[in-house]
Amino acid sequence: MIHKRNNKKLSLTCTHRKALIRNMCKSLISHEQIKTTLAKAKTLRRIAEKLVTIGKKNSLCSRRKLSSKLGSNSEEVNKILLTLSPRYKERKGGYTRIIKAGYRKGDCAAMAIIQFIT
Repeated sequence: MIHKRNNKKLSLTCTHRKALIRNMCKSLISHEQIKTTLAKAKTLRRIAEKLVTIGKKNSLCSRRKLSSKLGSNSEEVNKILLTLSPRYKERKGGYTRIIKAGYRKGDCAAMAIIQFIT
């Protein structure tokens, strides 16, 4: 049995996976919509929704938590605290949407568009 395995490996090493997720989170927050593979989008959804939930408190502690997750002196931290979190103030969860977007031509990987719900 497999217990306590909550994340997908995505065929990457641990440090590479963390860097990939961090960069995808930054791109999603700044552009509010990105196109990626379906597996990466599903992994990204869990992380991005937690970041918005942390930002709802809008305190120094939440700012520091977001900075540790996204990197210090990040524009994305301000965008979460000032734009995204107030937008979803009344919403209890489900801030992102995944739309399947066909298959990639080269390797036939399932593609998806992940975006914040407006």
